[in-house]
Amino acid sequence: MTFTEWFIFFLVVQVIHFAGTWKLYQKAGRQSWEALIPVYNAVILMKIINRPWWWVILLFIPIVNLIMFPVIWVETLRSFGKNSVSDTFLAIFTLGFYIYYINYTQDVTYIHERDLKPRTTIGEWVSSILFAVVAATIVHGYFMQPFTIPTSSLEKTLLVGDYLFVSKFHYGARVPQTPIAFPMVHDTIPVLGVKSYATEPQIPYLRFPGFEEVKKNDIVVFNWPVDTVNAFQQYGDGKYYYKPIDKKSNYVKRCVATAGDSLEIIEGKVFINGEQLELSERAKPQYSYTGTTDGHQLTPQYMYKMYDVTDGFGFNPNTNEFGISALSEESAERLRNNPYIKTLERRVYPEDQKSASLFPNDKKRRYNLDYFGPIYIPEKGKTVEITPESLPFYRRIIEVYEGTEMGLINTITQNGTQILLNGQPFDSYTFKQDYYWMMGDNRHNSEDSRSWGYVPYNHVVGKPVFIWFSKDKYASGFLDGIRWDRMFTTVKGNGTPISYLPYFLILVLIIVAFNYFKKRRNSDS
Repeated sequence: MTFTEWFIFFLVVQVIHFAGTWKLYQKAGRQSWEALIPVYNAVILMKIINRPWWWVILLFIPIVNLIMFPVIWVETLRSFGKNSVSDTFLAIFTLGFYIYYINYTQDVTYIHERDLKPRTTIGEWVSSILFAVVAATIVHGYFMQPFTIPTSSLEKTLLVGDYLFVSKFHYGARVPQTPIAFPMVHDTIPVLGVKSYATEPQIPYLRFPGFEEVKKNDIVVFNWPVDTVNAFQQYGDGKYYYKPIDKKSNYVKRCVATAGDSLEIIEGKVFINGEQLELSERAKPQYSYTGTTDGHQLTPQYMYKMYDVTDGFGFNPNTNEFGISALSEESAERLRNNPYIKTLERRVYPEDQKSASLFPNDKKRRYNLDYFGPIYIPEKGKTVEITPESLPFYRRIIEVYEGTEMGLINTITQNGTQILLNGQPFDSYTFKQDYYWMMGDNRHNSEDSRSWGYVPYNHVVGKPVFIWFSKDKYASGFLDGIRWDRMFTTVKGNGTPISYLPYFLILVLIIVAFNYFKKRRNSDS
């Protein structure tokens, strides 16, 4: 739905509200016309049901309003003496239209100074849970979202088993585009394993201002641009399906190039605008290695303990050859100094070895993981020439990222050497948003922009800022494998991360002691 369609829907809702409540407004000592004026009618309704004015704001927050509307329906009925369980159920299961019945057929009396305290323990629990969910949904949707590192693509900086808080306000929080969704979950309802949202209606893309831009070296959480996977397998057909932007799978990678940059990868090293990218101090890029020993057998346990090898490792005792999927350059240098090691070479794909599975998936222009580009990273407002040679780089941008996902209909066809956009010839295109190039530090074991291309700005979710828990996935018991030194550490910064866990525990102890002595003093007095 467009903003115009949403505005018309909003006006229709005001008419529906007026038709079902105008008599109740009168019984509460207000004028009937007050039930018709948009927003103002909600403020007056809050006065009628004796609730704070800021509840009106909650009615306009997507997903939160799905919780608030039933609460408002029930509170309206209770303000006119309808407190029974049947009244509550009728209000909810008729989507509020039970109020029409009360408005036109019942001679109800408005209750001034109504007691707002729940009359039962269950009611008190329900009220507390509802508003806890509302608060958590607002925090989750607009400020801070928990996130788990599932893969080793950023290993040595972010580890598998790290639990993060991702800031949404650094780059600007997005308004949820799927207004009908289960709160505080992504695309699947836990346990049930079913889709957590309704594909329609959709809210047009809208983002609040952030206080910083995505920069090179930033670790960024974003929606996987090419995600159309039927993750729920409810049809069992293995096909691909449309997913709204905010319900695509969450990925986390390092931004190595921003809008307007020229990127090239040479021998696995990233070059931006002709100069090698200078990574942040905490970044530990990893590469694949092969080598031989003098006859000593190496085990995965030994390599993990001595050289922090957490990805694949294999050893052939017949030839004394071994292969490492991912090893940092620092660990590789230490391994070379091991007296058991005869040779150790970093694996580099030859420049002439091409892969059809990498972006832009074009028969004429193919790259590999170690030799890629040069390519241009599109920038908002910049115009590029569209030719049969350049089209593979920008087709998805024009048709999808700036087409269907922005509410447009963009279709590109070719008639010989002529390229048509929506049936009209075109030879240039001006980008409507910025794009980024995201890569994992694990250069040979990361599905990143080399596989699927650019990441649009409207797919950016947020910035990881804090690790609150970390546990080795290979550990058995709950306490086994907890990485205490990583808990309560920041993601960004230089040098070895410093854990603030002791300070946090001291603060908690102070708060508990303060409350204890305060209660004791009050009881003594």
